[in-house]
Amino acid sequence: MAWIVLVVAGLLEVVWAYTMKLSQGFTRPAASVITILAMIASFALLSIAMRSMPLGTAYTVWTGIGAIGAFVVGVVALGEPLNTTRVVAAALIVSGLILMKISAA
Repeated sequence: MAWIVLVVAGLLEVVWAYTMKLSQGFTRPAASVITILAMIASFALLSIAMRSMPLGTAYTVWTGIGAIGAFVVGVVALGEPLNTTRVVAAALIVSGLILMKISAA
């Protein structure tokens, strides 16, 4: 159950990163409110997952999901550049997440 909670927390991190970009420096009220609510929910779920998971594993997976998710959203929704170096960097993050999952088993 902790892993499901952690994945949801990571996905909410992607939501708040994206809506923070849309808020244009917290000048757009709707995007700003969504950002803050997603942040609170993401942190709350992370703290719940940490009750039964090691700190290093939980935090690394949470930030990794956020980083990869923000990368994908940036490319798909915001038209950010996609090149070999960025893809290799993302692949390294994913490999680190896999290793953390394996090490926590």
